[in-house]
Amino acid sequence: MPAAEIPAETIRRAPKVVLHDHLDGGLRPPTVIELAREAGYDGLPTADADDLGRWFTRGANRRRLELYLETFAHTVAVMQTPEALTRVAAEAAEDLAADGVVYAEIRFAPELHTERGLSLDHVVEAVLAGFRLAAARTGIVVGTLLTAMRTAARSLEIAELAVRHRDSGVVGFDIAGAEAGYPPTRHLDAFQLIERENFHITIHAGESFGLPSIWQALQWCGAERLGHGVRIVDDITVEPGGDVRLGRLAGLVRDRRIPLEMCPTSNVHTGAAPSLERHPVDLLRRLRFRVTVNTDNRLMSNVTMSSEFAALSEAFGFGLDEMQWLTLNAIKSAFWPFDERLRLINDVIKPGYAALVR
Repeated sequence: MPAAEIPAETIRRAPKVVLHDHLDGGLRPPTVIELAREAGYDGLPTADADDLGRWFTRGANRRRLELYLETFAHTVAVMQTPEALTRVAAEAAEDLAADGVVYAEIRFAPELHTERGLSLDHVVEAVLAGFRLAAARTGIVVGTLLTAMRTAARSLEIAELAVRHRDSGVVGFDIAGAEAGYPPTRHLDAFQLIERENFHITIHAGESFGLPSIWQALQWCGAERLGHGVRIVDDITVEPGGDVRLGRLAGLVRDRRIPLEMCPTSNVHTGAAPSLERHPVDLLRRLRFRVTVNTDNRLMSNVTMSSEFAALSEAFGFGLDEMQWLTLNAIKSAFWPFDERLRLINDVIKPGYAALVR
């Protein structure tokens, strides 16, 4: 069956895995409005949920990462109490589960949620409580990534925080934020701590900045995965006749099977890719890079995992075989324990796809 003809319900029912999903980028618009009212926050541009959703997407779709990030001021503002954090976390995981996601790694920056006096530990505990609620209700498996802001100076503190909560659901450490001018090497002490603790690292790299950011993330900071990694195509040459040459960095990324956490729609919105049709995800898939498909920020980019796969199906002819391959790439690359990943592969993902093609 051609990919473009896959029914939307089939795409939704297919077991999916997301590795790159931001908690503060995935709120439900009605929840933003309710939490703003409860917190006395009057900065929202509108109190109409539909209008607010459209406003976020318009604001994010401005072709520059720095402009994309401006919209987060409103979601972060309403996520400053334990009750708000737990609610947002539970709803985020429930929404993913309703979309057919069976395993999710959801990331957030604890340092952004302390404006009303919460400690970093209390922030993490509130979010983890929400994920546990959603898991109990839906069966989704959620791993939590703690993110440090690369524009701030608290990365070592956040790395220590991640290690403290590793037995409660935190599965790794990340840095995020404006990429240009804020190289990952500014946070070497944090990455070295994570490595000494035998823990996991993913780094936003190669989104709004190019190959030097990817090189530093891998060779200096020990990244196991690349958040986005779109600009790895700058090290790939496609000849007029169709032959492809990989530079040494691209070759290393492919040879080592370093996962690329690609977020196609978001990459267009931030200017990392010129359009969905010209996004490098298909080229990288055909070259057998370890490509994964992700949402990034479901509210800001108005996406779900299902809508991303539907868009890729339309743009590149992806079918269920490609969906399964990308999903298996993601679960193989997850920071969840190996035996549990194997259980999801053998008991959930492969049987789920097999049932769809009968």
